[in-house]
Amino acid sequence: MAMTGVLRPGHAQIRVLDMEESVHFYTQVMGLMETGRDPSGRVYFKCRQEHDHHSIVLRQADRAGMDFFGFKVLDKATLEKLNEKLQAAGVKTERVPAGEMLETGERVRFQIPTGHTIELYAEKKCIGSISGYNDPEVDVIDGPGIRPVRMDHALIYGGDIDGNLKLFTELLGFSLVERVKLEDGQTDLATWLTCSTKAHDIAMVRHSEDNKLHHVSFLMESWEQVLRAADIMSRHRVSIDIGPTRHGITQGTTIYFFDPSGNRLETFAGGYQWYPDNPPITWGWEEVGRGIFYHDRKLNDAFLGVVT
Repeated sequence: MAMTGVLRPGHAQIRVLDMEESVHFYTQVMGLMETGRDPSGRVYFKCRQEHDHHSIVLRQADRAGMDFFGFKVLDKATLEKLNEKLQAAGVKTERVPAGEMLETGERVRFQIPTGHTIELYAEKKCIGSISGYNDPEVDVIDGPGIRPVRMDHALIYGGDIDGNLKLFTELLGFSLVERVKLEDGQTDLATWLTCSTKAHDIAMVRHSEDNKLHHVSFLMESWEQVLRAADIMSRHRVSIDIGPTRHGITQGTTIYFFDPSGNRLETFAGGYQWYPDNPPITWGWEEVGRGIFYHDRKLNDAFLGVVT
């Protein structure tokens, strides 16, 4: 599939309660690489196979959660086209100037119907992956912590996920990959959307409160690396929500856990490849437990109710 519009998730700005404690966690436990700090006190990180300057930004605040989630688009012309398309549909956009975020060009920021702030951008400084570009060595895990491949996706909670679906598919070019129906068989409880060939780049669940984060996910290369991540979490006494286990939806393997501020994160591996001619997969209400946690075939209350 030729990717000519929105390319992939590019960054998430996460609120943390204690910056020093959080930097230690994201470097020594998660194994991310710190790439910079800005005058406002934000700290920037990238994963080992990411090419751009950062994918995770931490901001100290008095409550946990996510400020915004950003997607990289093909080029500046695409950014302008998408901005015009959003405005024509009545979506109010804001231009965030280049340099407001370290090593990042101008961003287009807007709110989606669930109240979350989404950004689009075309330019971010390429600082290279851990392997390099000339006669590279094979990438091996040789640093501290879990060492994920990349920041992969986010799951958000809010009320009008139908409006979100319309905006992402009709204006931004995403495709619906999977969905879960409520008991009436008609209303979506949750949807999984992609802008690439992945099983999902963003997902959303219907919830009574808007603008809530369920988790930000990091890609691992294999089930074995997910199990290795579990060992590291246990060694560091990380609070684990559930896992290691497997999803029925997306068919990926997973662990859900919390950073020191209470933000839920995920290590995720596997999942199928998606193409534009694939029909969406639908899960009925009676099978939602198996869809989310394939092995246990049931949900737990903390997984559904704890959000930031």
